[in-house]
Amino acid sequence: MHLADITPSIFASLGLRGTNDRLEIEQSPSGRELLFLIDGLGADVIDTYRELIPTISSLSLHTKVRTPFPSTTATSLATLMTGELPGSHGMLGYTVRVPRSGGRILNALKWDERVDPMTWQPLPTLFEKAVREKIAVTHVAAKRYELTGFTQAVFRGATYSGANIASDLIEKTIAGLQATPSFVYLYVNDLDSAGHSDGVGSDKWIAALVGIDSFLADLLLRLPQGTRLWLTADHGMINVQEKITIGVDNELLHGVQIIAGEPRARHIYLEDLFDSRSAREDVAGYWRNFLGASALIHTREEAIAANLFGDVISADASDRMGDLIAIPHGGLVLLDKERVDKEGSMVGHHGGLSEIESTVALLTRTV
Repeated sequence: MHLADITPSIFASLGLRGTNDRLEIEQSPSGRELLFLIDGLGADVIDTYRELIPTISSLSLHTKVRTPFPSTTATSLATLMTGELPGSHGMLGYTVRVPRSGGRILNALKWDERVDPMTWQPLPTLFEKAVREKIAVTHVAAKRYELTGFTQAVFRGATYSGANIASDLIEKTIAGLQATPSFVYLYVNDLDSAGHSDGVGSDKWIAALVGIDSFLADLLLRLPQGTRLWLTADHGMINVQEKITIGVDNELLHGVQIIAGEPRARHIYLEDLFDSRSAREDVAGYWRNFLGASALIHTREEAIAANLFGDVISADASDRMGDLIAIPHGGLVLLDKERVDKEGSMVGHHGGLSEIESTVALLTRTV
């Protein structure tokens, strides 16, 4: 099962034409469906910290699902909201090079006003499809996300209902579930933020986890009768154990023009001189020799052949993909020396292919 299966299945349960119930969740009990996404809540967390999260733990496990690669918010949420894999929707990571831009990098979460969100992610969202068929769709999250390019690229079609405190998030969610049929997408990022800054298992991270569980308990008491809740995440998280800065005490910058992606999933763009398959293979060979078993290195051609971004690769996705894709194993991160202060200060990371980073749970309850 895959993250791409979740939202199409829920909308199929509401009767949306053209969607399939890939996860066999069956018809919506009352026509009210709520998808609550907790950024950074890997499936392992629910098992390891079960005693601290009694409300989350009390939900029924429908299945565990794999996230796309890279296991990062921008890519996972685009996959969730289109029902398609990254090679189709083109959101290939946290940052990628904008083709034919002179080397500009697009940060998918912060965006760039020079990039049209509807051109960058051209697939219709499930929200757009649902609204056309008179399903009420509401997106509940912090106010700061409402007008971002990322929201336009990935969540367009929904009515955005912004709120910044827990009680308001609950009120907005309840309001979105008054109509039938209705679908509400609710998002919080406290856990992911605490994990990046202080690490999984830290006091700050545990406080965020416990706070979200308490929030869920309050939410469940307020939901309209018959509402079916689905709870999932976009990725898990690991704590860093080893750091390598690209180009510091190594020759990994040889031939490299731009470093993008993130420390657990790097897009490496080479200088024009290395714009050939054989040149990419030569540079990849050096990276493999240096990193050994501590990282997986693909050339662009190898990544496509391995279906790393899915079995369909659009022309845009191929254009945006790094010449090399570097995926660290274990607790290793690969830091960009231009951003080493920020990246190196982070304790928690995600983006890679490990089980912890790329497996999330899909939990449910009907109230």
